[in-house]
Amino acid sequence: MSKKSGIVDLSRRSLLRGAAAAGVAAIAGQAAAQTPVDELINAPRRGNWDDQFDAKASRTGTAIVSNTAMLSPTNLGNIQQAIAQYQVIVSNGGWPQVNTGAKLQLGVTDPAVQALRQRLMISGDLPQEAGMSNSFDSYVDGAVKRFQARHGLPEDGVLGEFSLKALNISADMRLNQLNVNLQRLQDVLSKPLEQRYIVVNIPAAYVEAVENDQVALRNTAIVGRISRPSPLVSSKVSDIILNPYWTAPRSIVEKDIVPLMQKDPTYLTRNAIRLIDGQGNEVSPESIDWFAPKAPNLMFRQDPGKINAMSSTKINFPSPDAVYMHDTPTQGLFNKLMRFESSGCVRIQNVRDVVVWALKNTPGWSRQEIERVIASRVNTPIKVSDDIGVHWVYLTAWSSKNGVVQFRDDIYEKDGDAQLALQTNIGQEQVAGSVEDDILPQ
Repeated sequence: MSKKSGIVDLSRRSLLRGAAAAGVAAIAGQAAAQTPVDELINAPRRGNWDDQFDAKASRTGTAIVSNTAMLSPTNLGNIQQAIAQYQVIVSNGGWPQVNTGAKLQLGVTDPAVQALRQRLMISGDLPQEAGMSNSFDSYVDGAVKRFQARHGLPEDGVLGEFSLKALNISADMRLNQLNVNLQRLQDVLSKPLEQRYIVVNIPAAYVEAVENDQVALRNTAIVGRISRPSPLVSSKVSDIILNPYWTAPRSIVEKDIVPLMQKDPTYLTRNAIRLIDGQGNEVSPESIDWFAPKAPNLMFRQDPGKINAMSSTKINFPSPDAVYMHDTPTQGLFNKLMRFESSGCVRIQNVRDVVVWALKNTPGWSRQEIERVIASRVNTPIKVSDDIGVHWVYLTAWSSKNGVVQFRDDIYEKDGDAQLALQTNIGQEQVAGSVEDDILPQ
């Protein structure tokens, strides 16, 4: 080991130890300071919660957003502080369940609002000065929106199905989730990260482009559904392909393309998918018996273009699972709450912004040149000059801003309790051919 490398490793170990020590100190200090639930609710400075509340979702969003990267070593201390807070909450009886037959939203008066107020006060979303009443006022509206933002839910202030289910997850279950994710974060940070990297948080279904421990871009993503989950990845970007070809995996050929061709012999032609044999020759679809016992041993390759399954862009990196990140022609899917719809690869909204960021130090690839090449529809591989990491992680709980704890559904049921997978049984299985990416266009 070189002297320089040794200094870097020592510095890193010191930082991780410091983060852990901060968390332990927080645990000891808060455990001593807090006792009954009333004291917890009424404490004027419980942690560092942001107490700026009103009914505007934009104010709410600002209160939880942090430019610190999700995988920053400083977040070890933040998540340990969160664990300390939740240990206090659990030791004092947790929070009440919110049970109501009415839809709770701004302007509603209902006895269940009192339990809602107490629930939100204990978790730090509602300030003590909001008081206790049956009225769903602007304070409660702002607190619900803050809670929704912390749980990756639409910030509409309405207690719909998922918001109510998330509210009623018990405090001890959330504490366990924090402990599980502390271990995951420690595992990821056991090796040094690159100065520039792209992280996909699978349960959150979003992407961060990170530079010098700060978030340069944060983009919505679509990740693998339960039956075809996205894997954990630690790799580096090898190249970016503008106007990529899409080659169908054998499993997709057998499960999806052959049945579609049996129903509609024009399917391949309509979707610009060509059949290529082992010598590189194109084979006519009409020459194939699509009802044969086995699918043809041919390459199924889709031409570049707007209907291509990867649309304008593919970001490559070495992976034993042969996954990648890419664009999509079906942009409307990014507006869905449940974005677990791919066959394992990750689709990125506004992926061209990520490409511009990744290629900013690669000579000759300005935004204008990237757009010009995409418009040409010519397949163009680009070798990336920078050392850019790729990390696909599974974090369902984290904190990157003091006092703001974020949770996401345990969509792949890895956290030890089925109740944490709120969306698991809704909308996950897709009809063959209805999803592009590693599946197909219609």
